[in-house]
Amino acid sequence: MSVAAVAKQQFFAYPLSYLLDEQPTSTVPDYVRVFAPLVWLHPEERYFPSDIGCQLNHTRPEINFTVVEGYPTPLTLDNLDSLNANNGTAVYLTSKDDITQAPAWLNGVKPDTSRKTDGAVSATIIVNDHGNGQADVFYLYFTAYNSGGTLLGQQVNGHVGDWEYNMIRFANGTPIQVWYSQHGFGQAFTYDCLEKQGSRPIAYSSNGSHAVYAISGTHDHTIPNINLPGKGLLTDYTDQGTLWDPLLNAYFYSFDASANAFTAYDPAHPTAWLQYVGRWGDQQYPNDDPRQNELLPGVDATARYTSGPTGPQDKQLNRTDVCPEAKGYICNVREELGP
Repeated sequence: MSVAAVAKQQFFAYPLSYLLDEQPTSTVPDYVRVFAPLVWLHPEERYFPSDIGCQLNHTRPEINFTVVEGYPTPLTLDNLDSLNANNGTAVYLTSKDDITQAPAWLNGVKPDTSRKTDGAVSATIIVNDHGNGQADVFYLYFTAYNSGGTLLGQQVNGHVGDWEYNMIRFANGTPIQVWYSQHGFGQAFTYDCLEKQGSRPIAYSSNGSHAVYAISGTHDHTIPNINLPGKGLLTDYTDQGTLWDPLLNAYFYSFDASANAFTAYDPAHPTAWLQYVGRWGDQQYPNDDPRQNELLPGVDATARYTSGPTGPQDKQLNRTDVCPEAKGYICNVREELGP
């Protein structure tokens, strides 16, 4: 069956309420939904997809561990970009709670039997139509906390806030390549080689760290951008636990790269927050903080707690290849599934 035939079949398989009542306006291109990834969360996952706006209820902006004076209260997705005026890239949305006490809001919302994070808008979908038949669609997944991994028996690289994503490159509405973000880089595959449910590619979110993989199993990522089977010093674990459909609780936007501007397909969806250039979690705690333990002093990746991530604005939304540009990395689009 052709891609077009599968797409048509999948589109009409959606309930009418999904297509009309629960989704943004029909101006969202059909292929955005028809080929959207489905995400398997690990059976032992404790930190589930989280409401993006709710994160602001539990954090306050700080620069160098000092609260930003005069920030708007309440801080919302409609005014978050105002923090850019205060040396924005130095701003950290810092937890009001001691995260070592495991406040409940870090847990997020486990998808229900309908694959939905009920009451939590936990995904953002951004369409960059290049105007030449090529379109890149970013499916960004948000969680309130990343528990990191284990190194020499210690948890490392835990941080408040987490953004991972897939990007699908389309040619005239046909998916051709898919990017899976993993820590500082990731992997790219041809669409045709991927595991799918119908037309929808499968993504596996690793336990705790939420790095996104194309296959289940163990992923040794000790060497950056080289994933090896089996366990290593730094290992991610993926498996089929809870299936999540990010489409069901998402904001939808188009992106105009020439103007660096976002437009919501649904006018009710906030847009200002997408311009925020700061971090979505705490700044890495110094080594004299009793919560901190850095196995190798000066090597951030070996710290118990590291800094929160940047948001969608920093994901190279207007890229040349399906992979983002990164020094020392080559964009290798794989034609077979593997580690």
